[in-house]
Amino acid sequence: MDQRIATTISAGGRRIAYAVTGSGPPLIYVSGWLGHLELGWALPAERAYYETLADGRTLIRYDKPGCGLSERTPPQPGPLEPYSMAQELDALQAVVGAAGVERFDLVGASLGAAVAATWAARHPTSVSQLALYGGWAHGPDVATPEIQRHVLGLVREHWGLAADLLADVFAPDADAPTRAAFTRYQRDAADAETACAMLELAYRVDVRDLLSLIAAPTLVVHRDRDRAVPTGQGRRLADGIPQARFEVIAGRSHLPHIGDAQPLTSAIRRFLGLPGRRRGAAPTLTARQREVAALIAEGCTNREIGRRLGIAERSAEAHVERIRYRMSFRSRAQIAAWYVASTGTN
Repeated sequence: MDQRIATTISAGGRRIAYAVTGSGPPLIYVSGWLGHLELGWALPAERAYYETLADGRTLIRYDKPGCGLSERTPPQPGPLEPYSMAQELDALQAVVGAAGVERFDLVGASLGAAVAATWAARHPTSVSQLALYGGWAHGPDVATPEIQRHVLGLVREHWGLAADLLADVFAPDADAPTRAAFTRYQRDAADAETACAMLELAYRVDVRDLLSLIAAPTLVVHRDRDRAVPTGQGRRLADGIPQARFEVIAGRSHLPHIGDAQPLTSAIRRFLGLPGRRRGAAPTLTARQREVAALIAEGCTNREIGRRLGIAERSAEAHVERIRYRMSFRSRAQIAAWYVASTGTN
């Protein structure tokens, strides 16, 4: 599958990037903490997860304000506003409007579960079915105040170190290449200020009073040993939604695409009325193309690649374009992210 990236302007005046994949009835996906449409698509595990959800649906994803390809800077000069649920909903509203959909299935993961639940409560006629993964209703219950202060302080003062620590919390099942790629991915997706602001929202969000207003059929899924959000938080989320179904699956990783993602995607697909999906073979590169990808990951230009490999600059450029076409990538940054995830180079 390929993804088509476009942008729209939110009511708050911020540019919001969104991606469309697959075909069929619309399925809007609200991601968790940080994201980057291009770099996430370059990570094999994350791309496979989204492709599975997009099989039989038009999957619409977006970068949240301040993440990836989307803007957080306010239209007028001045200090940044505290990151809020209002900004989250502003971005989601912009994407719904740009996609031109009036009724859709809605999936929210991690912090995105609270955003999706809030949308479903406030816009009941727009949501056909609601699936929430790894979510919670009351942020202060996710971690003790001491842990919250420690994590926020680390992100604010040592973003590089914090990204590595959070990779261990969010993705303990990741192999070494995937962990290295995710650590780098977090830093590339957002700066420390935005990462901290979004994490603060995760710790203070409170949607308990809205849950009873959700009318759409709802599935809540949680991994039984989630290291970031205890399973009990998911159960409380489900308990607050009328007739919600709560399903526990095995796993430790909070990121939906890390570890064994098949039970999660199967649960969501069953709930949405979609058949099981057999994953196709991932695209591969030739030995020479992998050499070029490695040099791109080092930051080499086409001229430097040609010099290192003993080929003409034009030949190096042709190799880069073939890699982009074969992997459905738009940028050299995606090639670099894919290579890091494949080899563990960082």
